[in-house]
Amino acid sequence: MSVPVKTSPKNALKSILNYQWIVMNTGFFLFLAFIAILYIANGHLTDKTIRKINSTQKELKELQFEYKTLKAELMQKSGAVQMENAMAPYGLVVGKEMPIRIQIEKRNLNPINNK
Repeated sequence: MSVPVKTSPKNALKSILNYQWIVMNTGFFLFLAFIAILYIANGHLTDKTIRKINSTQKELKELQFEYKTLKAELMQKSGAVQMENAMAPYGLVVGKEMPIRIQIEKRNLNPINNK
């Protein structure tokens, strides 16, 4: 009777990773490398997109603040008292009396009936 020979773990690993097995699975290793490159590129693209979104949000907030500031200034400058003060150097003042309505005579503009 023969006693089974136990192989050491090094020999088992060595037998699995022999040259012939690696050559046979070269396509699979290339596929794994391609997937790893895609994964890394996707991570970089995502980081770039997030940075762009954050910068756009900051710019949007600044533009919103500028819009609100300009709107408040316009509302303040468009008040009646502010308008009077702005037009005073040009000699324009608000009239104290009611405007007069001018009546226009109704004429017939048809030349045939205008005899």
